[in-house]
Amino acid sequence: MSDVHRLDSTSASPGRGTVFAAWERFVQGEDHVRGVRPEVVISWHRCREQYRVDPHLTEAPLAAAHSDHMLEQDVVLTELGGLAGAMAREVKGLNGIVTVADATGRILATWGDQSTVAKAADANLATWSCWSEAGAGTNGMGTALETHGPVLVRGAEHWCQAFHSWACAGIAVRDVVTREPIAVLNISCWRTPLPDATGRWLSHAVTQTQSTLKGRARGSAAELIAAFAQVKGGAAAVAAVDTVGNVVIADEQASLLMGVPAEVPAVEPTIRWRTSLPDLIRVAQYASGCAAQNPDWVGSTQIITHLADEPVPVTVRPVFFSGQLAGHLMLLGASDVAQPLPTLAPTRPPKMPMRRVVALREDRMVLLRLPEVCFAESDGNDVWLFTEQGRLRAASPGLDKLTNELADAGFLRVHRRYVVYLSRVREIERGFKGELFLVMDSRANDVLPVSRRNTPAVRDALGL
Repeated sequence: MSDVHRLDSTSASPGRGTVFAAWERFVQGEDHVRGVRPEVVISWHRCREQYRVDPHLTEAPLAAAHSDHMLEQDVVLTELGGLAGAMAREVKGLNGIVTVADATGRILATWGDQSTVAKAADANLATWSCWSEAGAGTNGMGTALETHGPVLVRGAEHWCQAFHSWACAGIAVRDVVTREPIAVLNISCWRTPLPDATGRWLSHAVTQTQSTLKGRARGSAAELIAAFAQVKGGAAAVAAVDTVGNVVIADEQASLLMGVPAEVPAVEPTIRWRTSLPDLIRVAQYASGCAAQNPDWVGSTQIITHLADEPVPVTVRPVFFSGQLAGHLMLLGASDVAQPLPTLAPTRPPKMPMRRVVALREDRMVLLRLPEVCFAESDGNDVWLFTEQGRLRAASPGLDKLTNELADAGFLRVHRRYVVYLSRVREIERGFKGELFLVMDSRANDVLPVSRRNTPAVRDALGL
């Protein structure tokens, strides 16, 4: 489903009185309210339970005085500034303003007619104010930073009553590799509806800025592949990974250890190989933090693999592209570094298995026990859970996030579209070319494909 349609589909919603009544009950402590969109209720829960935002706050707080921006962030913010200026001309006369904020929700610039800008300033909807959910509750900018895709917040859907006269729509630009937010673009209107073209404007802005980020990611991958070519062939198995641990290329030895294809480059950021070694992913992410602080940093540690009884030594060497961290070379096994290297911090112990999975049914949240979930399927940014209660939409946006949440609870990613509960796998079928299919213990006995890149991890998990 496109971003534009996801935003426009919310145009028909309950009246202000219905939502306001639900807001009053929720503020007073009621958990289950009707007549409010699920994504808004989830945001209200965060504001009340996690961030403890005062619903009677009259203005947004001031943002932190200083926030570092990397090159990619500066490029995105510059592009968004140009697009926001053009949008401001479209909302002129509609009591509208356009804002650009960074990943912390700090507004960096505001465009609009003087009277609306002045009205917005009464609520600190202005430069240097913080509009994250933790700072200002449910709102277009802050809630867009918490989720994927465009976010529409109107009237009493705002957590803070002082903002109920506003309608706003925001969308976050996210890093194409890490999926972390970089910036957020927002349109707000005072006591008037948002323009019909709002969804199209926001989606166009994200598409344009992410095109720049994808080009940058391809350049980083090319640099990683070049670095890989220079060191492969030595005593150690070698792989090149991006900043979050996705594999860009691996030699024959590393491919066996990591469960990925050998010598197959994955340049596009959305289709890179995912190793079957979660410890290696944590090592890469830890190394990214160290290298960002010190470009000369090099580290080593040991990890457990499914092919060896003893821990395998790993040396990590950061690779930079145009002054920015592109990823790392991973040397598994023998190390060609003569001097002792700093050891990485121990990986975190496994998380306790989740006892519940949160799903949505209309305007209610459903708490599912793990055995009730047979498998999950992605549909764009939406995730659908196939359960004993039927097909339900997951509260967590994106299959990657759900995979991480359930990784230590018996769930496994078997395909770019599917995560399965291993205990609900009933049969395994082989295709003509040796590919695997999982027959699930579901109502329809669903048959799910196993992708080539995930086959080693599935075989290991099922003891094949």
